[in-house]
Amino acid sequence: MNAKDDAALVAECLGGSNRAFETLVRKYERAVYNVALRMLGQPEDAEDVTQTVFVKAYEKLDTYDSAHQFFSWIYRIAINESINHSKRAKRIQEYESGMTPSLETAPDRSYDQGDLAEVVAGAIKELSIDYRIVIVLRHYHDFSYQEIAEILSVPEKTVKSRLFTARQRLKELLEARGIHQ
Repeated sequence: MNAKDDAALVAECLGGSNRAFETLVRKYERAVYNVALRMLGQPEDAEDVTQTVFVKAYEKLDTYDSAHQFFSWIYRIAINESINHSKRAKRIQEYESGMTPSLETAPDRSYDQGDLAEVVAGAIKELSIDYRIVIVLRHYHDFSYQEIAEILSVPEKTVKSRLFTARQRLKELLEARGIHQ
């Protein structure tokens, strides 16, 4: 399916076809879940966000502009919901614990492949949301700079700048954990 097919499905949905919306959900559910999982780190949270994304998409389907790609529109909703969920979870955690958790690791520790993936995921979660988003979209979902710019509604130069800074910051966080190139 291409963007024209998505626009046709949206038009069918707006005309009352639940089956057309089910098709859109099946097409994008896994991608939405994956972006939420990379942003939040917890499968349960990603499932909650995925469900919320499709409820909001259905409720706001009439605001979709078919001049743009549907995946950009749904990804933007997924990113916004992931950000909102992350902020709510952080506030709750800080309230319950009275402090922000530390993800520090001893610099002299050696990592196996599974540990390394976990440490990288933890470091990505420490990035500010603007940097986390571009890392996730570029390196986990293989979106082009142009696609990321469309999803985030920012210029392509901004995407490149954020990605450069995000990579630098991520490198610093990993080096602080004893991981060097």
